This record gives sequence, C-alpha cells and structure tokens, in this order.
Amino acid sequence: MTSIDEGARRAVEADIASVAGLAAQATAEMSQLRGGTVWSRLEARPDPQLESLVRDLRADDALVVVGTIDEAIVGYGAIRLVELHDGSTVGRVGDIYVLPDARGVGVGESMMELLMAWAGQRGCIGVDSLALPGDRNTKNFFETHGLVARAITVHRKLSK
Repeated sequence: MTSIDEGARRAVEADIASVAGLAAQATAEMSQLRGGTVWSRLEARPDPQLESLVRDLRADDALVVVGTIDEAIVGYGAIRLVELHDGSTVGRVGDIYVLPDARGVGVGESMMELLMAWAGQRGCIGVDSLALPGDRNTKNFFETHGLVARAITVHRKLSK
C-alpha cells in the first residue's frame, strides 16, 4: 500500500489558475444543494473568480491556501478578516473545497488548520463560515474544528 502525502500551504500566484478552476467547481457543486441558488448569487466568490482570488492573494486582510496530495493541488480555502462593530475581528472562511475524489484523507483538515492559525495570529475573536441546509458533511467537517451554529438564516422564495 502506498502512502499519501497530503498537506496544505499558502497559495502563490502560480497556483491561482488551478484555484480558480476549483472555485468554479465548488460553485457548481454547491449551487445544486438546497439553498445553493441564492448562495451562488449572494455568498459565493464573485465572478470573475480569478480576479477576486488574485485580490485575496495579494491582500493583507485575507489568506488563500491550497490543499495538496503528493504536491498536486486538490483543494483550496480562503479566509478574510471582517471587522465587527466593536472594532474586533472575525475570520470568515468564504471558501473551502476539496475535489470529491480527494476527500476523506485530511486535505480539508490541513487547510482548515492553516486558516484557523492565521486568524488566531491576527487576533480574531472567532472564525465563521457557512454550511448549506442539509449539507451534513460540511456541517460535520466544521464541527470537528470547533465551529458550531451561531445563527440560522431563513429564506422564503418569492420569484426567480
């Protein structure tokens, strides 16, 4: 049996085209889930994804990471600092995605550890993210990292 070398690292400019492709896959996958249609219009990474990723890569208040297996990029994550009304900050994980065939071996965990450490080093009082309703795997993933529901967004569809 061969061993898998999984890990995560800070993304660099040479990674961005691969990361943009993963972002497009993530949006397509999540758009199919319950709540995904509105999520894709409100919370998903804005188009053009490549430009917004480059902006986050270069920003002081954001971090983009890649998840790897044997040096191949199979996932990505991004966190941004959000200032609260009282001047404190939270880290908002707006993106975290691993290719379906690469899930379950620790890539997501490695990326999440990097994102959480970065937020802690910047004095964040917490880390937020979003899981769509019924997406048990994402909810369970976040809970293993200590993220629990602090609010529930409700929605009523009126028209397309």
